[in-house]
Amino acid sequence: MTALTEFERLEAQGSWRETPEARLREVIVSVGDATLTLSDPKSDQPLSHWSLPAVTRLNPGKIPAIYSPRADGPDETLEVDDPLMIDAIERVERAIASRRAHPGRLRGGLMLIAALAMAAAAVIWLPDAMTRHAAKIAPPAQARAIGKAVLADMTRSTGTTCERSSGRAVLDWIAPKLIAEGAEIHVVPSPVNGARRLPGQIYVLGNDMLLTAPGPEAAAGHLIAAQMAVSDRDLLLDALEYAGTGAVLRLLTLGTLPEDALRGYGERLLQRPAPAPDDETLLGAFEEKGISSEPYARALDPTGSSLMALIEADPFRDTPPPDPLLTDQQWLALQQICAG
Repeated sequence: MTALTEFERLEAQGSWRETPEARLREVIVSVGDATLTLSDPKSDQPLSHWSLPAVTRLNPGKIPAIYSPRADGPDETLEVDDPLMIDAIERVERAIASRRAHPGRLRGGLMLIAALAMAAAAVIWLPDAMTRHAAKIAPPAQARAIGKAVLADMTRSTGTTCERSSGRAVLDWIAPKLIAEGAEIHVVPSPVNGARRLPGQIYVLGNDMLLTAPGPEAAAGHLIAAQMAVSDRDLLLDALEYAGTGAVLRLLTLGTLPEDALRGYGERLLQRPAPAPDDETLLGAFEEKGISSEPYARALDPTGSSLMALIEADPFRDTPPPDPLLTDQQWLALQQICAG
């Protein structure tokens, strides 16, 4: 924004409320060229992304200043008491108001210049850079929505996800213990060559992994391998590269991808080999989760000859894990999740 030319990057602490019912959360507020980014102070991961021209102050003249990204409904709010940050945002708002207050030939000229500048930027700014930027700043809810879209496309090849209530309850119970809080595990009727991780902490497992294994350890091993093999950001980047520049531009401006942007992407994922982490990383994860690595290795190669390192270095080769992964009743319910 021209109102803030003296700053290359301006940051301050703030308190963010994602919804009117949510608790205030401490964030780092960053002012960019035309955006306000709210990030986690510990992980530096973006949590929300606001357009500066749309930011509205809800309590003029009061401290802390309270802002919303929308004038018609404060679903998200941000509280800021840093004078420099407040002044910077106010200056942007004044600059926008001054342009609105003087309609006519000058405004038309400015709009034409802005349009030409945007057209030039569209030609010069590499699509790859824009896609990487979108993958970097996407908040968790946006990544989850993209993951759901990929899952929906994938089920066109695998069949719809299995949702028998008893098996679904087991998946909902084990997902935060086995993977992470907020993770979702879905089972589909057809094989997916192990397990697949999708953007937004969504995991897909083929029903064959449940029906052909003597216990849940092999399926759990595939899920852990899928988690450790690739980061959520890389998954999101790959999906956005498939969607294309036009779809990414819509995501950055409107917050959603076109409905058919990922059509065919799920099938394309299934045609690729499932990624796997190195043995050392995988063995460390198995030990941390209390799961034997041999069932996972035998599921990939029944003879074990090509995965002897995973078998011989099994953290529970000589002593069983301290706690069973599932009870017999839970395992039976999970095996029947696609039974109707």
